[in-house]
Amino acid sequence: MSQAQTLHAINMGIDTHEEPVVYMRRDCDVCRAEGFTANARVQVSAGRHHIIATLNIVAGDLLPESSAGLSSSAWHYLQLHDGDPLAITHAPVVRSLRYLRKKIHGHELCAEEIAAIIGDIGRRLYSDVEVASFLTACAGDRLSIDEVIELTRAMVAVGTRLSWPDYPFVYDKHCVGGLPGNRTTPIVIAIASAAGLVIPKTSSRAITSPAGTADTMEVLTEVDLPLESMQRVVHETGACLVWGGRINLSPTDDLLIRIEKALDIDSDGQLVASVLSKKIAAGSTHILIDIPVGPTAKVRDRAHAERLSTMFATVATALGVKVHCVLTDGSQTIGYGIGPVEEARDVLAVLNNDPAAPADLAERACLLASHLLSMASGRDEAKSLSEARNILQSGRAWQQFERICLAQGGLKSLPEATHTTTLKARATGTLQGTDNRRLAQLAKLAGAPNSPVSGLRLAVKLGADVESGQALARLFAATGGELDYALNYYRRNRDMFEIG
Repeated sequence: MSQAQTLHAINMGIDTHEEPVVYMRRDCDVCRAEGFTANARVQVSAGRHHIIATLNIVAGDLLPESSAGLSSSAWHYLQLHDGDPLAITHAPVVRSLRYLRKKIHGHELCAEEIAAIIGDIGRRLYSDVEVASFLTACAGDRLSIDEVIELTRAMVAVGTRLSWPDYPFVYDKHCVGGLPGNRTTPIVIAIASAAGLVIPKTSSRAITSPAGTADTMEVLTEVDLPLESMQRVVHETGACLVWGGRINLSPTDDLLIRIEKALDIDSDGQLVASVLSKKIAAGSTHILIDIPVGPTAKVRDRAHAERLSTMFATVATALGVKVHCVLTDGSQTIGYGIGPVEEARDVLAVLNNDPAAPADLAERACLLASHLLSMASGRDEAKSLSEARNILQSGRAWQQFERICLAQGGLKSLPEATHTTTLKARATGTLQGTDNRRLAQLAKLAGAPNSPVSGLRLAVKLGADVESGQALARLFAATGGELDYALNYYRRNRDMFEIG
């Protein structure tokens, strides 16, 4: 690196999410010599590491001379230290972009083309606009089943792939989402692992929901475990409940999900590839998929659920794993809580056999656990359901859950929200429906999941008779501003509770 080309790295501490950004002075010698302009794509090199970043031009003396600033994601990916030398040049041609253009024009991609696109996205060579173009070109059933298979395979290949040589069968469970409060996973894992199944459960944080399993578990125990600690927990207890992002499983999927969230798209092909790539990378051999079906769930009708189920099975078979899909009722929120802390309350209540625990959450968890037990034993589902209920009601599930949490760092006490208000019925009648999507939005506007204490606690379920002025739910927030913000949304959308 010649002196004229060398700039020194400064961590700007700016969170641009996952998109790498480099900041250069307008009068920077390198910037002027190379003819860089704002929003240009440039290659940033530091030792063995290279990324393509978006250039932002800085006026004034915000940056010292002979320096370049990096966003947090770029700094992390390049593994930099303050003052490290950087080389910044024009971005090379990303050859897989021609395959992206091929897909945009409606043509099917082969395995090599998909692998090239996913590999380059994983190496941070695509801008957010280019990733969005790929996702849009694949949305709306524009992926063939062969493309979904190869997309899944390519996503597994980028990142860590776990193996469990001591265990011939490794189980996992996933819900496709779209149903607030459906926090069955901690209960299912406790029941199934108490029965002897090995389940190294890696979970995601919320994508479009008020809480992901990792968000809920994080208020109960440590979930940000390195690989060695995760493996130790599994060997000690037969299971774990950790955040998958720390272990680098199918990391390209996380980049795609971030853009999907911004675009508010979630096509079936991308969904299947996302779920199965994470499960296969985690070393799972047998995977249970929960597909809630309801008018305001992610999957709206049975026909769609069956198509999705068939796609899961086809892709899983091609990649050598077994999948069993269960279609469940998605007509209303499961449990009473929405948001990390409130969902954790429901989980603890069910595991402790609290008389006030939500019966629908307990029953659904037992049902899903019974399917895992049947996959393992080959017994009929009625016997497996009886076994699952017995493990829960006897206290064995709670003992196992405690073991897992203690192995992961201990069981925490739940925090309390400082701001709360009651949402009341404006009419007398029967609660005939709830809008899952708007309930989730209400909890998010209150601050969930970024603020774990924020969310909702429902007071009534479908079919309940209510009086005017009766409590429908309790709204929680960490700040008064967030509470007011969410409350204003509720006042404009009172029909999220349909009283007839």
